[in-house]
Amino acid sequence: MASNACPIRPAGPDDAEALIGMMRALAAFEGYLPRFRVTARDLCARAFGPGAQCGILVAQGEDGRLAGYAVWLVQAFTFDLRPTVTLKELFVDPAYRNRGIAADLLAGLRGEAERIDAGQITWLVLPTNEAAKRLYRRFGGAPDPDWEHWRLIVRKPNLR
Repeated sequence: MASNACPIRPAGPDDAEALIGMMRALAAFEGYLPRFRVTARDLCARAFGPGAQCGILVAQGEDGRLAGYAVWLVQAFTFDLRPTVTLKELFVDPAYRNRGIAADLLAGLRGEAERIDAGQITWLVLPTNEAAKRLYRRFGGAPDPDWEHWRLIVRKPNLR
């Protein structure tokens, strides 16, 4: 399934500025750009080094630029005493789309999940994003028939 269109590797601090640009593009697409608060400094503090709060995989484009990324979180265990990996963000730069990069990032994420013996990978999809749904189905994913997505906004964020 993977195309090997671009090498997939773990992100590092040197990727932070490029990642923030792509994260802002995803926030614009998904409609939350006015609430987007993450800076490169925040990303370095929370994603890289000891105590990292997430994993980030990146696709390295042939021109040296980042072509895409996947951010993932780990829930240590649930009912089966195995970790659950949650894909939080998946984005491919429009200049690199339709080359199999999203599938390569998903394959890389599956590898990370297998490495930690995760029982499942979960994610959310915008209801209107049919292209993403097609990709996820090709990857072997399916809507969860047992659960609905709910949320409670705890407090209004202080926007900078």
